[in-house]
Amino acid sequence: MNLRPKLRSPPLFHNTKTTIPNMPRKSFLKPTLTLAGLLSLFALYSLFHAPTPNPNPNTGTIKLEEKDNKKVKIYMYDLPRRFTYGVIESYAAARGGQAVSNDELLKYPGHQHSAEWYLFSDLNRPTEERVESAVTRVMDPEDAELFYVPFFSSLSLVVNPIRPAINASSDKPTSVYSDDQTQEALMDWLEEQVYWKRNNGRDHVFICQDPNALYKVIDRVKNGVLLVSDFGRLARNQASLVKDVILPYSHRINTYKGDIGIVNRKSLLFFMGNRYRKEGGKIRDLLFQVLENERDVIIKQGAQSRESRRMATQGMHSSRFCLHPAGDTPSACRLFDALVSLCVPVIVSDYIELPFEDVIDYRKISIFVDSSTAIKPGKLVKLLRGVSSERILEFQKELKKVKRYFEYEDPNGTVKEIWRQVSMKLPFIKLMSNRDKRMVLRDLTEPDCSCLCSNQTGVHTIL
Repeated sequence: MNLRPKLRSPPLFHNTKTTIPNMPRKSFLKPTLTLAGLLSLFALYSLFHAPTPNPNPNTGTIKLEEKDNKKVKIYMYDLPRRFTYGVIESYAAARGGQAVSNDELLKYPGHQHSAEWYLFSDLNRPTEERVESAVTRVMDPEDAELFYVPFFSSLSLVVNPIRPAINASSDKPTSVYSDDQTQEALMDWLEEQVYWKRNNGRDHVFICQDPNALYKVIDRVKNGVLLVSDFGRLARNQASLVKDVILPYSHRINTYKGDIGIVNRKSLLFFMGNRYRKEGGKIRDLLFQVLENERDVIIKQGAQSRESRRMATQGMHSSRFCLHPAGDTPSACRLFDALVSLCVPVIVSDYIELPFEDVIDYRKISIFVDSSTAIKPGKLVKLLRGVSSERILEFQKELKKVKRYFEYEDPNGTVKEIWRQVSMKLPFIKLMSNRDKRMVLRDLTEPDCSCLCSNQTGVHTIL
């Protein structure tokens, strides 16, 4: 490639033989001293006549309102109760819970999709408690740049237990909740709102962390910013890394409180979870087959229960590596259980998307093994046994640095980072909204350039 030549000033004389005539010398000392004197006088004048800064008399720093003006303004819809507290109430009633008179007494059930509750609660906090957030809540929708729809879509999906609760007096199931009808009702309400119509919903934010959440109406909300845990159930024209945000699951086991080290981590590799899953999760059974008889490897079937969580906590806190195979979708909560346990994740999920990758380099905290390599007998354990103690300690140091990003209850943790990620979508939203207004209607057989797909390149073993 030809490099662009450097630009130089043209020579004063093109003929090198030309002689420069002798000119009388002039002294530049006197005008130089005069100029210096004038500059000194100007500096003294500026020093004594410069305007005095006017800081906030209370803090001496930038006013809180000025800080808020730099944040993305978000309006949270005051949805009808049935879409927020009503979902919690229905969940409790389906399990025999008692009705309460005050919504503040309702408890959101803890599970891996609790992000919807944490975000809702955060926006309901007083403004002065949210000074470090990337978004500021506004109460007038006319002031808003983004609109948050706080429907508890993941909880709505699981209101009805697999085995319905029975009313002892009538011997009939007490649960009559319909997630499908609730989704439809939400969209009927939302699509009547003037701010929804204004930009075809592009400036609206939905949380649908469970892979099946909002499945009934996903094509009606796909223009908006979707807060998801992965793209396992979403089509190319419904979601992408460009417009949406990947969230971590809420970890279910206790955070490891100790320091880094391997002395008390006797097990090489740990996994506890369902052996048989659908679709991409079929690899779990293959991994069980090649790992269950390996020395220093603990891999066992386990279901969601208090006892299982206790055993998983003990196993992850005492193991050097924790296996993360794909579940029904590419991601699962055990990855985040491992991260807060300082147990180095071994990720065997070829299509996984991970949260907050603009600030977290997962190669520093995880080992990635492609599926075809992981299921070869002896291959995975040989790879892990070859990792030095020093390298494991390096992994643990990095895990400890980024652990806060996976802690929803940490004021400087997950919720703060989610809002930062959401705020970064605003330029794209404005681009697409303006683009929509000038586009002519086109009949396309394939998605256009506004549909940007997620991971399309294969991931091989990375150590």
